[in-house]
Amino acid sequence: MRLDDLGHDVATPAPARRVVSLVPSLTEAIAATRPQALVGATEWCTHPTDLDVTRVRGTKNPDRAVIEALAPDLVVANQEENRELDVRRLREAGVPVWVTRIETLDEAFAAMRRLFDDALAWGSPAWLDEAEQAWSERPPIAGRVAVPIWRDPWMVVGPRTFTTDLLARLGWHNVFASSAPDADRYPHVDVAEVDRPDVDVVLLPDEPYVFGPDDGPEAFTSAPTRLVSGRLLTWYGPSLLEAASALPRPAG
Repeated sequence: MRLDDLGHDVATPAPARRVVSLVPSLTEAIAATRPQALVGATEWCTHPTDLDVTRVRGTKNPDRAVIEALAPDLVVANQEENRELDVRRLREAGVPVWVTRIETLDEAFAAMRRLFDDALAWGSPAWLDEAEQAWSERPPIAGRVAVPIWRDPWMVVGPRTFTTDLLARLGWHNVFASSAPDADRYPHVDVAEVDRPDVDVVLLPDEPYVFGPDDGPEAFTSAPTRLVSGRLLTWYGPSLLEAASALPRPAG
């Protein structure tokens, strides 16, 4: 019995030879490990940049007919990024779907190992060992950060998210990481709630909203801003190796 992160028994050939990915992070991870097995991915799967597979539309509206026609041994999905409806209908059509659930770095590493060891039966790749080692230290919290992900209306990264945990492993406290159990994971805020003198830096990623030099920084007068790669802030896969060295850490 092979149970995915939500406890669903998934029967697949071992090893999997044809895989469709509905998650950009997982697409990059699979392509970096066994590219010849990846036969389908979403339009949002931008890495590797030379990826040449059948596109199955988006993460929230995958083309199930195209996926079924690809005859995959396994479809990989994520609880947050994909709809339960699409997962259920694929399974009803006889397509095995493995769903990951990731809200922390440790969950990312564990989920990846189970995906590669149990679901795909390929064994854990070397890049995964390197990434886990790169993030093994837990520095003290030394700075305060906010991360908008949308504007008009403004939305920010909140509690119980992979990005908040990743920032903590860099030494940042997310000022919107409320400890209330029912707090919104991606709350709507007024820009004044972000643009505060007690915020050391506002990180402006290029996804899902594409913040840029002329679209984002001008909204802030109290808190300094920095443009960063959204992929490095939110993806769990080989990008974690780059993120460990490229993302900013608190001064001192």
